[in-house]
Amino acid sequence: MTETRDDGEHPVEMLHRPGALLHARPKTPGHFRRARNRVYAEALGVALVMDVFQPEGPSNGLGVVDVISSGWRSDRIALNEHVGFGLCDALCGAGFTVFAASPGAARLFEGRDLVLHVHAAVRHVRHHAGEWGVDPGRLALAGTSAGGHLAALAALSPQKGRPAAREPHRRHDSSVAAVAAFFAPSDLEGLFRGDASLEAARQGIAWEEMLFHGGLRGRTPEEVTERMRELSPVHAAASFRARHPGQAPPPFLLVHGDADPVVPLVQSLRLADALRAAGGVADVLVRPGGGHPWPDAGAECAKAAAWLAARLR
Repeated sequence: MTETRDDGEHPVEMLHRPGALLHARPKTPGHFRRARNRVYAEALGVALVMDVFQPEGPSNGLGVVDVISSGWRSDRIALNEHVGFGLCDALCGAGFTVFAASPGAARLFEGRDLVLHVHAAVRHVRHHAGEWGVDPGRLALAGTSAGGHLAALAALSPQKGRPAAREPHRRHDSSVAAVAAFFAPSDLEGLFRGDASLEAARQGIAWEEMLFHGGLRGRTPEEVTERMRELSPVHAAASFRARHPGQAPPPFLLVHGDADPVVPLVQSLRLADALRAAGGVADVLVRPGGGHPWPDAGAECAKAAAWLAARLR
């Protein structure tokens, strides 16, 4: 059985198709036209795909690479849940084209591989910007939860383009002009060894596999700590100036609920402090009573769209 596309096409067969997927259709205003399963890269024989959401109304010529990851899992359920959150609607309603990129799952790829896949998604969009009618020099990254974590890491570790590269996509850099991250982990050591370690374990979040393929078996505490820091946006922000002399991090909008039991608000506050210390701009939007996520996020999504529009113009 194939999944029905919004435009009536059937580009691929959905093999991993849990029954819950059939009940995960998001009900949103649908301010977009949607092209599904556009391949942007290949890793270990696995196609990495993105859905492209184009505005029904006038385009503002701006593109957002929206990283789809929930508990470092990327699949059609995670994407449907993300669409239901409302960010794609808010962005498309404001004229953005949204590239919802799935970087893969932690059971297949380590966290640092997932970050490389986000870089590949940005390069792909930049290379094909003319096809989608977006400005390649004014791209942003966005994401919720683990997607926000990966978006932040990619934004804070931009890769330079290689003009002589054989693959045309590699000739582009992966820098972005702004980031909007919702309730994103930023300090993995603080999160999984303190802030919400019990809640993360209860929900079965695969953070051990995200750190190391196969989990923590055989890894020393020192190795685990080093990898947690390597994959923590707070540490990437703290070292940004040393790695990129004369530059500041891109501006960030950090959106978080103050009642989040999975990724506590302090995670965004720590990242904001680290970004400001590195000479960057970090705006924090707190939703009173907001969990992980919260059911009526339309106002926050609209504010994020307005913030990105202002930063990218």
